[in-house]
Amino acid sequence: MAIIYDNNTRTLTLHTEHSTYQMQADKYDYLLHLYYGRRTEGCMEYLLDFADRGMSGSPYDAGSDRTYSLDALPQEFPVQGTGDFRSPMLVVRASNGAFGCDPKYTGHEIVRGKYSLEGLPAVYADDDEAETLKVFLRDDRLGLDVTLLYGVLPSLDIITRSVIVTNNGDDNLIVQRLGTACIDFAGGDYDMITFCGRHAMERIPERQYVSRGAHVIGSRRGASSHQYNPFVILTDRDTTEEAGRCWSMQFVYSGGFSAEAERDQYGQTRLQMGLSGEKFAYPLHPGESLTAPEVIMCYSNSGIEALSHSHHKCLRDHVCRGKYKDSARPVLINSWEASYFDFTGESIIRLASEAAELGIDMLVLDDGWFGTRDDDLRGLGDWNANEDKLGCSLAELIAGVNKAGVRFGIWMEPEMVNEDSELYQMHPDWALAVPGKKPVRGRYQLVLDLSRKEVRDWMYEQITSVLDQGNIEYLKWDYNRSIADVYSQTAEFQGRVMHDYMLGLYDVLERLFVRYPDLLIEGCSGGGGRFDAGMLYYTPQIWCSDNTDAIDRLLIQYGTSYGYPSCTVGAHVSACPNHQTGRTVPFATRAAVAMSGTFGYELDPARLTDEERLSIRSQLEEFRKDEELRRTGLYYRLTDPAKDICAAWAHVAEDGSRAIVTAVLQNKHGNMTNMYFRIRGLKQGAFYKVSCSLADEEDRVLPADALMEAGIRVPRVLNEYDCAVWHLEICDRM
Repeated sequence: MAIIYDNNTRTLTLHTEHSTYQMQADKYDYLLHLYYGRRTEGCMEYLLDFADRGMSGSPYDAGSDRTYSLDALPQEFPVQGTGDFRSPMLVVRASNGAFGCDPKYTGHEIVRGKYSLEGLPAVYADDDEAETLKVFLRDDRLGLDVTLLYGVLPSLDIITRSVIVTNNGDDNLIVQRLGTACIDFAGGDYDMITFCGRHAMERIPERQYVSRGAHVIGSRRGASSHQYNPFVILTDRDTTEEAGRCWSMQFVYSGGFSAEAERDQYGQTRLQMGLSGEKFAYPLHPGESLTAPEVIMCYSNSGIEALSHSHHKCLRDHVCRGKYKDSARPVLINSWEASYFDFTGESIIRLASEAAELGIDMLVLDDGWFGTRDDDLRGLGDWNANEDKLGCSLAELIAGVNKAGVRFGIWMEPEMVNEDSELYQMHPDWALAVPGKKPVRGRYQLVLDLSRKEVRDWMYEQITSVLDQGNIEYLKWDYNRSIADVYSQTAEFQGRVMHDYMLGLYDVLERLFVRYPDLLIEGCSGGGGRFDAGMLYYTPQIWCSDNTDAIDRLLIQYGTSYGYPSCTVGAHVSACPNHQTGRTVPFATRAAVAMSGTFGYELDPARLTDEERLSIRSQLEEFRKDEELRRTGLYYRLTDPAKDICAAWAHVAEDGSRAIVTAVLQNKHGNMTNMYFRIRGLKQGAFYKVSCSLADEEDRVLPADALMEAGIRVPRVLNEYDCAVWHLEICDRM
């Protein structure tokens, strides 16, 4: 059993292969958090510290016992109103304006399999892969019921959490804050790793000491954002990739969020994650419920890379869905950097023919094919093909691309509308806008109100009318601005609009998934502005960043790899000088970096040299040969590109039989020192045949233990931005 209840101690214990999580319903029916760490047996109640805390109050049930204070005890689901002045998970306001609630433990249920969440993405698993714990809390005064959900996937060392809040009283309630997951640490000294950035430079790791006070990240932008990713890691101060304790939380949600590590007055640390409280006030009429989006948690006592591996497997095998979950993705060429808005149907078919000649699988027609869209000032919302521009219908263009020898994909930005569009002229009220206030524009566009059913139904009909015009096998779903003006023309409570918007988006995406189970959807939000586990439930790959510069991508993809597997990372080879940075990088390096993602091209083959065209053919051959290893192998961060001259990483088969190691030299100096980096994940005691992509490097048979202990030397022949790729295959000692 993964979940065990001990009636004598009233403890609920959750076991994974390497970790244990424990809580206790105490003598006052408060649910205390006891332990989350290395797998162990027994009751961890001994860790609790009861003392007279002076100015820390006690619940009424404790009577004269001043040593019992929820302001100091570790809790499983801390709420506002119990005397705990740390950050709460739940804040409720009654119709009379009074704040405060006091839910107590009433029981629990253990069931086989993994719970699901209505209207929200969530981890899924077969009945023999997971167990679910439901813990029931109740506030009798308010008639408020809280169900805490825990999903345990033992083999992955993954525990998931969600919360359902139900108003079973007679009065209206307002939920003003709702968190999903909380871990209270009674002692310890920690760092917090977050993944920060900006458009075109997303998910850069930042490690900070958790000092007194609260360290908070999140998004108020209506999307999970370029600025902060909804994935955080708490570590001991000395934890590294290979050693030490660490805990993670990953939000399965694509909208506003908050993640916080708070060190309190007694040196205790609270880690929590949930919905953003910005512009949030969710009404619950009698009989109504609100479900918190899921959080995926993991613990490792063997370093951060083990944590990453658990998240990679969980997302790849238990979040991503559809035809491409376990199969190779098509290698595509996207028209955007090849032609931007300047194209015709004839030029697109010519691009398709050139792609087919090179062996590329698919052509994706990007922005500019619809309405009056010749720039980004107009046309969004009018999803009818511009036949004057194309010189044919969309159906004829799709057929022409297929006839040229490649599959067809298309770009849409369904959530947005330009004021200069037929849609806006007919339905200006469909855009989120504050009455009497001029709207904030982003990329000259406004956001459609997906909290409204009629808008969602219209959007679904528009998308299906496009997809049904021909053999469209791929949809790039873009989202290119943040939500600033939050007001729905039909909402009774504006504080629910942002969350209802996200539920509306998920509704449309789920309907599309059901109707087109074989359609590959790639998520995008100005690149990586909505790169999260919630979107991966519907779009099994996400455009990692609008920045296609291979050197910048070293750091972007490095940070992304902490929480997300390679097969979800949209990465392409683009033209040089790069359109974002102006940098020129060798063609081989651009390909090596992109092969650590889904792989494709953002360029015009007609502008390539004969040598570059030959390179594409060999790149495609190499990628396809090793695609499964890159998609399913364990990913190792061998160096830190923010600190080290050489950026190196590896994909290693789980059984250690094969590996691909890639290194890029970021800087070159005079009289270079020797550089080595250690490989990890090989089979101890084995020998490997090691082949290098560099012509003057001979094949060798080398011992795994030496490769993992002393490392491999960075070849001196590498110049700045050059790369080397090693293929390792287990063999007999020669």
